[in-house]
Amino acid sequence: MKKIFKRLLQFIGVLLLLLLIGFGVLYAMYNTPLPTGQAGTEAEALKEKIYKAVNKAAWDQTRYIQWTFIGRHDYLWDRERNLVEVKWGSTRVLLDPGKKSGAIYEGGTLQAPNEGTFNTAYRNFINDAFWLNAFVQMDDATLQVIETDNQEEALLVTYPSGGVTPGDSYLWILGEDGLPKSWQMWVTIIPIGGIPTTWENWTTLPTGAKVAQNHVMGPMDVTITNLKSFQTL
Repeated sequence: MKKIFKRLLQFIGVLLLLLLIGFGVLYAMYNTPLPTGQAGTEAEALKEKIYKAVNKAAWDQTRYIQWTFIGRHDYLWDRERNLVEVKWGSTRVLLDPGKKSGAIYEGGTLQAPNEGTFNTAYRNFINDAFWLNAFVQMDDATLQVIETDNQEEALLVTYPSGGVTPGDSYLWILGEDGLPKSWQMWVTIIPIGGIPTTWENWTTLPTGAKVAQNHVMGPMDVTITNLKSFQTL
């Protein structure tokens, strides 16, 4: 028994060492300091260029939207009333995000209100709606124009408040048409600053709003599937 326990400890030690080495390699490859740029009229002009490219005006007129985030979380969002159905596993929550309240179902059976479940549904929704269409949420953000090595247009967007992780920053790299191609992230939940992620496989909703369905981050593809929009339901 002692030999088995000793081997188990050795295995755990080797595994932790490999994880530390892997983290160190990723840190050396990707970690970059948060850049600083120029705020003002040019930054505001870039914001408007992005709004036009993704058709924010059409997004504002989109009443209902449905999507699945990385195959795990399912949503049906009434954007006019700001009510959302959030589903994961056997859990279904009818959520009022403004109040973090609503109705909870497990396996189709109504449950007693539970603050932890409401908070989980809220965090999932805020995060996954941001990945769905982050580019229409800049009106309350701090904006700076950044000069990149490749002379591409880039806008640094910092959210000082709101959401579940205020203070996060994203450097959005734009195509010539203003449509975002990728971003770099400086966020509290990821210890490596400047992780690059693509925004690709853009689709146009019936209202005219544009949404990217794939976000490649290293070996991982953050996917948006089952994407639909409706004006009546």
